[in-house]
Amino acid sequence: MAFSRKHVASTGSILGISALLLSACGAAPEESSSASGEAADYKGCVVSDFGGFQDKSFNQNSYKGLQDAVSELGIDMAEAQSSSDTDYAPNVNGMIQQGCNITVTVGFALSDTTKEVAEANPESHFAIVDDNAIDLPNVRPIIFDTAQAAFQAGYLAAAQTKTGKVATYGGAQYPTVTIFMDGFAQGVAYYNEQKDANVELLGWNVESQSGTFTGDFEDAAKGKTNTQTFLDQGADIILPVAGPVGSGTLEAVKEYNATNPENPASVVWVDSDGVETNPNFSDIILTSIMKKMDAAVTETIKSDFEGNFTAEPYVGTLENDGVGLSPFHDFDSAVSDETKAELDKIKEDIIAGTITIESEASPK
Repeated sequence: MAFSRKHVASTGSILGISALLLSACGAAPEESSSASGEAADYKGCVVSDFGGFQDKSFNQNSYKGLQDAVSELGIDMAEAQSSSDTDYAPNVNGMIQQGCNITVTVGFALSDTTKEVAEANPESHFAIVDDNAIDLPNVRPIIFDTAQAAFQAGYLAAAQTKTGKVATYGGAQYPTVTIFMDGFAQGVAYYNEQKDANVELLGWNVESQSGTFTGDFEDAAKGKTNTQTFLDQGADIILPVAGPVGSGTLEAVKEYNATNPENPASVVWVDSDGVETNPNFSDIILTSIMKKMDAAVTETIKSDFEGNFTAEPYVGTLENDGVGLSPFHDFDSAVSDETKAELDKIKEDIIAGTITIESEASPK
């Protein structure tokens, strides 16, 4: 794939999913005790997909956005975790029954349910993370051009590898997953062109849109097995795009490094800052490709609270800081000033349109 100053990428992806129960059917939903005045009359709510709010990724980051809105505004809140797709309808309807002013649903798996409930309740407001299929005046899509930040991560991985091989795999082959893999692959290819290098990517082929997947977002053992295979093949930087399944990658790399201290491997995390969500693995997390869902959810709730709800999609990009790389944390001294400057220039070029990253999954 040729990369001049103009670069074309293709993409698609998804993330985080897990398991918990509908709040309305179990313990009473958590509510803010600081609500007063106007805030006391406003309730922000969130419904997870089956990944749950402790997935250290997709759902957890979105849930934090509601928590931050509660802290900032003093509003009430309610939450419902889904253990399967059969929970979606009762969970979202439960938020309406609890008087939620805005309900945030997490993940495109809730798209059909969100649309149905929103159509039946036109006076209620909704936002849905990672889905742009609903065109209703009371639903705001929250979506991200994740390929932009993943491109930077691919370039970084290619610059940092000692073996000349890096790898990625996904949970299921959804657009919200492959968008990470596409951007990562094309960042590696761009590095190869710029540096006349030959870094090899295992686990994903952009042209054929084929690669390695575990088939779900729950079985961490599959993630560990995939990672061990990549390590055996010589890869020393691994990108898991699989929500909780990525914990298997962290374990595999940790174990590998214990027996290979002279040639350690590292991990690129996704969605949230992996060092913050997985502090015990800070020594192996090179960086994270962040989708700043928390900030987008907080901003959406705040706008609704202030009477400025809009159904216009929020699109996270490098330009508006909706996506980006996390700090390098323990690896900061290992990333050269030259590479850091090149990453900054890549960001500038993507924002300016000098480097273009196109994808079927990228927001249009």
